[in-house]
Amino acid sequence: MKNDTKQTAAPLKSDFDRDGYVHVDALYSAPEVAEIRRQLDRFVREKVPQMPEAQVYYEDRADRSTLKQLQQMFHYDDWFAEMMLNGPARQIAEEVLQDEVVPINMQYFNKPVGIGQPTPPHQDGVFFHLTPCEAVTGWLALEEVDAENGCIHYLRGSHKGGFRDHGQSGVLGFSQGMTDFGTDADHANTVSFPGPAGTFLMHHAKTVHWAGANNSPTRSRQALGFIYYAKSAQVDEAAKAAYQKALDERLKKAAKI
Repeated sequence: MKNDTKQTAAPLKSDFDRDGYVHVDALYSAPEVAEIRRQLDRFVREKVPQMPEAQVYYEDRADRSTLKQLQQMFHYDDWFAEMMLNGPARQIAEEVLQDEVVPINMQYFNKPVGIGQPTPPHQDGVFFHLTPCEAVTGWLALEEVDAENGCIHYLRGSHKGGFRDHGQSGVLGFSQGMTDFGTDADHANTVSFPGPAGTFLMHHAKTVHWAGANNSPTRSRQALGFIYYAKSAQVDEAAKAAYQKALDERLKKAAKI
């Protein structure tokens, strides 16, 4: 597993400060991605049956092949814990935030073939309840991503402002979406990131981002996510717990979990 990002650290920091995100063409090689996918298959087979239902999302709960999202993977498995705690994603997070970081969540994301839903425009910090809002989300493509199967889009420079208006999105796994997205400035500053397996992105918690639906008849869109908070950021635990409780209740009522 790779653990040396010194050769790219300086430009990543300047890119992050300017744009609100960074892009690494091949953080992991093809053989390394193959090993991650092998370990992921093992995790789904061995660990998912033991996980709480609120941490396992399906597009269709009656069809286990439609697995959409997993939460807190590093708490359930030593292999993924090593990747989260000591891998290059953490090194990049500490470089761009210029702070020690606290590992918060390791996620699996999928847009299943033909039915993967779009991810609405949003800012992750809305979910985090941090003061100051200093945190990052990393995203590692486990297979080729493009416009057809739902690559990520960023709104360049959007981390420099505050939070925009969000409301309930109705999208499983992304409960809040921006209600005011789509201005001329939004379209003018949109950047998309198609790329091969191994492509890595990391963005600030205030950076606006989204992804399209999976319209491919043959390809899924699998990825891993890495959330780190700056050590200096403080969590409003009461607000966070209240938000999560309300979300879980809504999902149970809708038979989503």
